[in-house]
Amino acid sequence: MQILPSPEESITCSGPHYDRAKEAKEFDETKAGVKGLIDSGMAKVPRLFIHPPQNLRDVSSDTEGSATDLKVPIIDMMGCQDSRLRRDVVDDLRRASETWGFFQIINHGIPVDVMDGVLEAVKQFHEQPEGVKAEWYSRDDARKFREPVFEYEKHVEKLKRSLSELLSEALGLDSGYLGDIECMDSKRIVSHYYPTCPQPELTLGTINHSDATYLTLLLQNHHGGLQVRHQDQWVDVSPVPGAILANIGDLMQLVSNDKFKSVEHRVLARKAGPRVSVACFLVPGETQMSKPYGPIKELLDEDNPPMYRETTFTEYFGFYLSSGNGLNGESVLPHFRVSEPK
Repeated sequence: MQILPSPEESITCSGPHYDRAKEAKEFDETKAGVKGLIDSGMAKVPRLFIHPPQNLRDVSSDTEGSATDLKVPIIDMMGCQDSRLRRDVVDDLRRASETWGFFQIINHGIPVDVMDGVLEAVKQFHEQPEGVKAEWYSRDDARKFREPVFEYEKHVEKLKRSLSELLSEALGLDSGYLGDIECMDSKRIVSHYYPTCPQPELTLGTINHSDATYLTLLLQNHHGGLQVRHQDQWVDVSPVPGAILANIGDLMQLVSNDKFKSVEHRVLARKAGPRVSVACFLVPGETQMSKPYGPIKELLDEDNPPMYRETTFTEYFGFYLSSGNGLNGESVLPHFRVSEPK
């Protein structure tokens, strides 16, 4: 369950005299998290987590499956080191990035036991007694629970380099282009634990949003719930055993001048669970946070003028967070657009 990003939304569903900020502060002070509410025997979703009707559009009462047979593309990286097969991998990656913005990667080189190990570590951490977890509870991003993911992170670094080269080639650039501009030098790894929900029709695990990244890599367990927006409908992202899910971020759409697409996605609350995931957000390194990035000049010509102005990661992410922008179901990219798309 997700706390609403703004007090205005809570007023819509809870009445004008509801003090959401006070309840959110009291919830934080328990240091128990949503898991603590479930463990306490909670039978109803607290007001703090109830979403207004506009956020719950297209959410079925049983939250089981989307009304479509569409499937997120699967990219097999087995042949990416073979010059004869690499072209097919690049072509598949290009199509997925241009049309879906999401793709499941198989044969990516990360051992199954490493992936299972980090998911189990996250699960065990969240299922510890409240008193133990309370020592780690914080909304401060500086406090990072990193120890269980060190081994996983080493393998993700190798995958990141391979994807950087393949995405560069998919854009028609030299394989080292994205690496040279240092737009994905830093990895921010965040774990999520979504406990079972007694009233999934009233809330969301995560509200619809796109990512303020260049690329996001997601490891998820067998419990679904993630959906992506495609062809004006929500499509279930069914977990594929051993796969890493990747999605194009807002900033990749910006530098690719709309060639690659960053799309909305969300996580449903469910009665089945828990859902466990580990997200790796690829962004510029610390020394590149204030470096301006704009549409790649090699992709521009008379027929393809720049669609966005230059911006830094610091500026973009700051606007993404300000006043709930980016976290309330509204895209941030249009704020940086310099002309309407054709």
